[in-house]
Amino acid sequence: MSILRWGWNEYCKAVWQSAERDSVVPARVVAQGRGVWRVAGDFGDCLAEAAGKLRLAREEGADWPAVGDWVAVDLRNQGAATTIHEVLPRQSQFVRKMAGKKIAEQVIAANVDLALLVSALDRDFNLRRVERYLAQCWESGAKPAIVLNKADACEETQEKLQEMERVAMGAPVCVISAKTGRGFDELEKQLARGKTIVLLGSSGVGKSTILNRLMGHVVQEVQEVREADSRGRHTTTARQIFVLPGGALLLDTPGLRELQLWDAGEGISQTFSDMETLAAQCRFADCGHEVEPGCAVQAAIAAGTVDRERFENWRKLQREMEFLQRKIDPQARQNEKQRIKQLMRSVKRMYRGRESHQS
Repeated sequence: MSILRWGWNEYCKAVWQSAERDSVVPARVVAQGRGVWRVAGDFGDCLAEAAGKLRLAREEGADWPAVGDWVAVDLRNQGAATTIHEVLPRQSQFVRKMAGKKIAEQVIAANVDLALLVSALDRDFNLRRVERYLAQCWESGAKPAIVLNKADACEETQEKLQEMERVAMGAPVCVISAKTGRGFDELEKQLARGKTIVLLGSSGVGKSTILNRLMGHVVQEVQEVREADSRGRHTTTARQIFVLPGGALLLDTPGLRELQLWDAGEGISQTFSDMETLAAQCRFADCGHEVEPGCAVQAAIAAGTVDRERFENWRKLQREMEFLQRKIDPQARQNEKQRIKQLMRSVKRMYRGRESHQS
């Protein structure tokens, strides 16, 4: 299979030719396990490991190979021993904060053109979760599209579609049933030859069933979801690119139990552009949108033109970003400390003034 089949294009060619790269050839990371990758190119495909210099460069902030990356590899023994020496600059990357207490980013997919954010129409339907995915997706550089699966198990499909369209802020929304095939003609129109698409969503939304139907045969095992809450267990355990019959490249990922945002400030602004527009109309530039007079946001909530849960999610994601910046940015942490000190000084002065007035 030619490297062109894996999405190699003029942009990739220009990046490759921008530097001298002797004794290495271009390849794409098409699957990722723990400490090992599968790469593909004009040579076919094979397993690869990271070169020592790449491991050292990672400690200084260099990119670590992820599924979808274009990399420079050294082929030895006709590909029997392959080493990744460099990760080429990414056009886009979908990241999250690594699960757990560690403050670090995790790249889920690289060089993606379109992200299909899959949500189920059963009891796991969650607008707030989709807003979170949209924020990180807009930040990634990939275009988002929302896929509402399990239409066969929902009697309020039209109502939920309208609810989702209100939070999508222009991103296309497609209703499908991976079980029956409903809506797949419309979905497949977005899957252009040579384009890289990633399936993202929580466990149990039906990503594996969608992949199997698009491929025309079973490539991922499927498990039933729990009846109590429609949540599923991980059936996909590794990230991998599949070549669809029409030539598009579909990157399947394990279901995400949680998606903690990473450096998604601009993505939040785009996802909640309606809230940002209202906030700009508040009387005070530093309005906290709580009890301040002249707050356009609270006025819209009171008038019923803005959903309070959407507002609260907007503020929640903003606070999450502020907390993360204090953790990863020393200057941001220092600014926050100074802000708290100034606040405490103001509080002390206020109490001194009250005591003087009372005496």
